[in-house]
Amino acid sequence: MRIVLATNNAGKLRELQAMLQPLGFSVLPKAEFTSEEVVEDGDSFVANALLKARHAAQASGLAAIADDSGIEVDALAGAPGIHSARYAGAQAGDIDNLNKLLEAMQHVPDVQRSARYRCALVYVRNAQDSAPLICEASWEGSITRVPAGTGGFGYDPMFWLSEQGCTAAEISAELKNRLSHRGQALKKLLESLSRAQAC
Repeated sequence: MRIVLATNNAGKLRELQAMLQPLGFSVLPKAEFTSEEVVEDGDSFVANALLKARHAAQASGLAAIADDSGIEVDALAGAPGIHSARYAGAQAGDIDNLNKLLEAMQHVPDVQRSARYRCALVYVRNAQDSAPLICEASWEGSITRVPAGTGGFGYDPMFWLSEQGCTAAEISAELKNRLSHRGQALKKLLESLSRAQAC
């Protein structure tokens, strides 16, 4: 089944392709159909994911999957949240965002550095789909004082996983796909798709 992934984020594309392709999906990036970016002006991860999925479905004529995700830090009242990708500014990269988070957290005690990744994953059959499949998941961790690891992307080098004893950037891609907010949301989505197809 051909499906378009509504992202130009290379890290997300890589992760979602790795999880979807073995299940029989022919995964195409949105960039094959349009270079136009949708304005992510929703007030939640779900709202932004829906905007992106409908935009990609309209541009491609295919079913589309989109996710919106980010990191919520308790000591920062849930920030950066839906602004995670642009935390340090509209043109900011991962390093800029990491540095801003490090600065914001420099005086926060270790026992107050809890955080979680959140993901909203949306599947639309077409741009006007009135019953999109929406799956959400979270991944608990905490914010380190020093980045570590070269894997993953985004805030992974600062996202400490106590059960693994390392950051999300230090685990294998396979383990991350199983544990992560995106991996959990995708598992729920695939279960929902299977039920829908069985009806």
